[in-house]
Amino acid sequence: MGKTIHVVPHSHWDREWYFTTSRSKVYLMRDLADVLDVLETKPAFKTWMLDGQASLLDDYLAWRPQDEGRIRKLVADGRLIIGPWYTQTDQMIISGESIVRNLTYGMRRCEEIGPYMNVGYMPDSFGQAGNMPQIYREAGIDTTLFWRGVSNDMADNLNYTWRGDDGSTVFATQMPTGYYIGGNMPEDQQENDAWWHQQVLDKLAPRHVTENVYFPCGFDQAPVRANLPELLEQRNAYDPENTYCMSSLPEYLEATRAAIERDGIELEEVSGELLNAKHMRIHRSIWSSRSDLKALNTEIQNYVVNVLEPLLTLSRSLGNDYPRGAVDTIWKLLFENAAHDSIGSCIADAVNEDVYLRYKQARDIATSLVELHGRMIATSVDSGDAPMTFTVFNTLPQARSGVVIKKMYIPGGDFSIVDEAGEPVAYTVLKSRDLTDYVLSQTIRLDPSANLYIPDQVLEVTIAIEAHQVPALGYAQYRMVLDESTASDMVALERDAALENEFYRVSINADGSLRVEEKATGYVYDNQAILEENGDDGDSFNYSPPRQDLVVRSCDGPAPQVQLAASDIYATATIVHTMTVPATLEERAQGVCSAQLPVTLTVGLRRGSRAIDVELHVDNTVGSHRLCILFDAQMATSVNYADQQFGAICRDNVHQQDMALYNASLAAAEGNDVDEDSSLPANWRQNMETWQEPSISIEPTQSYVALSNGERGLAVLPLGVREYEVVGDQGNQIRLTVFRTYGFMGRENLLYRPGRASGERTMETPDAQLIKPMTYKLGFCTFAGSVDQGGVAQLARSYDGELELYEYAEFLNGRLIFSEPRVYGDKPATASLFELEGTAIVSAVKAPDDPELPGVVVRLFCGFNQGDATATLRFAKPVKLAYLCNLREQRSGDVEISGCEVTLKPLGHCKFVTVYIEA
Repeated sequence: MGKTIHVVPHSHWDREWYFTTSRSKVYLMRDLADVLDVLETKPAFKTWMLDGQASLLDDYLAWRPQDEGRIRKLVADGRLIIGPWYTQTDQMIISGESIVRNLTYGMRRCEEIGPYMNVGYMPDSFGQAGNMPQIYREAGIDTTLFWRGVSNDMADNLNYTWRGDDGSTVFATQMPTGYYIGGNMPEDQQENDAWWHQQVLDKLAPRHVTENVYFPCGFDQAPVRANLPELLEQRNAYDPENTYCMSSLPEYLEATRAAIERDGIELEEVSGELLNAKHMRIHRSIWSSRSDLKALNTEIQNYVVNVLEPLLTLSRSLGNDYPRGAVDTIWKLLFENAAHDSIGSCIADAVNEDVYLRYKQARDIATSLVELHGRMIATSVDSGDAPMTFTVFNTLPQARSGVVIKKMYIPGGDFSIVDEAGEPVAYTVLKSRDLTDYVLSQTIRLDPSANLYIPDQVLEVTIAIEAHQVPALGYAQYRMVLDESTASDMVALERDAALENEFYRVSINADGSLRVEEKATGYVYDNQAILEENGDDGDSFNYSPPRQDLVVRSCDGPAPQVQLAASDIYATATIVHTMTVPATLEERAQGVCSAQLPVTLTVGLRRGSRAIDVELHVDNTVGSHRLCILFDAQMATSVNYADQQFGAICRDNVHQQDMALYNASLAAAEGNDVDEDSSLPANWRQNMETWQEPSISIEPTQSYVALSNGERGLAVLPLGVREYEVVGDQGNQIRLTVFRTYGFMGRENLLYRPGRASGERTMETPDAQLIKPMTYKLGFCTFAGSVDQGGVAQLARSYDGELELYEYAEFLNGRLIFSEPRVYGDKPATASLFELEGTAIVSAVKAPDDPELPGVVVRLFCGFNQGDATATLRFAKPVKLAYLCNLREQRSGDVEISGCEVTLKPLGHCKFVTVYIEA
């Protein structure tokens, strides 16, 4: 049977890469205008695919609004293929909520123009996340097309079923040679014939399960090839045995699936996370490139989903407006940074400056919204004549206690903090400086005749306040009482003393590592938080160790300076290391260490906290190196546990089969004998090729990584870079990447990535050497039993969205916080929107996308490795309406309603659900 070659014209349009977004927009104005002209004047040029991202429409129409009518008509006629994404997102670094919002926002934006392509089109993401099939299904998508992550050792054919970690399936088609091959089509007839045979008929066609062959015709920033219809007409005349047709991705998928059904073809299946790098590069360690920006992404992403949106939803329930436009602006900024090159940081220094600016803008808007709505809620409470109030917000749907640390202004002198019942609230002032003149000069008295409390002295402090049982998804307001004191002062401790709370006794070893004693069991986890520095001979895409490396550990250097202090509610240790490391890769190869790398670890232990806080401050003076921090579970393991988008994932510590295949291919290529390793699949010789990258065991995570032997375990909770590797002779250590540095966008012949350079090999990136002070945060904990029994996923979720504190006093009303009219509140001192009972984890609490709907949207998932999660949502008022909905927030099922409660069916492994509720 002859083949039908579906030639799909497109351009993979990186909004930024080695060029800025501004520059690409300028060329988009020209190139997309040409596309419109060709589509309008050449009926034979059937379609053009706009890279699956609606942001290009916004970019174009912002500067050429006069073309909106032309675009609408071409989209309506099925000629210009748009959507469904807003930007071509990454899948491994960003959160599940970021992926979901990118997809659904893109769909909504496309619908404002016309119909969109309902396909999970991912031409260049660096691997495919294990829960994408469920995300696609919940967005109404049942097909996907991608390039990276699957080899011929996993599937012989290019059309197969992809089963996600929750069991959801989609029909998948893979582009094994990428999205750009059609861009190289020669026009000389003889060369053209040889090219078609080599690129398509011999290579691609045999691996398609039907006569339909997908052939992308385009490349990066590709202009329209106006004579493509003529070239295909010539090709059809030259090769009448096959049919070469201008087509679209939806047309190809429709024809392929119809042929599969016609012929009763049974498809192969691949499952879960797809990160195989045999045929195409995955860049396993791009997760730590430009670590400073990765940390910003973690911070802001967590803040928007875990603090901002729930707080705004609570505020809306109290009668305040929900600022949809501002929230959409934040998400659009994050979508632009979530594009695969942008979030990967495999871009020029000038582009990373733009990425940073977008993060800064998003953070500024988000924190300002939290401040405003925190203020609106705080001032609506009847606080009597309290000179100052402290309103603690709990944005999780379980009541919580904990120590909150915040920088703020307070009156000088003694005072106490009391709760609604007048019970004392403990606090500790950690740092203080007098700013009386500065603060009081900012006060604006809108009503000069009002009796306004003005303190004699104002201090800027960092304060720790212990909150007790703050209501679920709600708040509790505490009041200041003058001339009394509930303060617990910090007291300096001896060097050999320990930090303590209910769970741990933490002491500092002579080498600066931590000795953690678990009080409940007496078990000691020694040698924690060891720093490890080594060289990085890689680039913006890949970490790669030098061929002659030198590893320097903090425990092998001089004894650090150590200071300890504690109050009743907070204890801290400051550990100052001065590591002597090689200044250059050349020194490292020679075993020479001439540079000083000062690193300060601040270890914090809060009363009631299962997590030990670690803040790492480094004044980086060295280029082309990597700094990691090691945590020792002190047990033998072969697997590790982490979380991914909407669920847990268990990974092998070593990818034995893939590494065996990689090493066998290297040995065979060099003409050496290959040991028949038992982990090699039976068909390995038939599929033997040189791998693009080895399957190293550096992995991504979302909020935790853990080791457990079923009886006990240790988990690390990163708040910055979320990249790890399990190391140690027994698989006993978690090595978390803190940062890494490099000087080029792309380099050739890396130890971890042989062959050509990725990106631009001549483009230097001096900013990526990160020669500057940096601060990174993380936590770690121990637990009993398995990861599930230890509640690690629940703890990580709480750690990513801690209690939020807002202070208010009339003397602060002015230029410091913007002046607002005085409010005489009547709201209660505590309130709760709803409470979650059960083991499910909340992913999002937000207002509906439809502004006319008065209820709340809640998304929950199962965070267990094994077993189901349960969820009952209990509201303060009777529930009027509740139903399951898909990611588009369209009704998809019913839920059980009983009075004030909504009960969901148990959620299986990696399963998420979205529910809409009015109460």
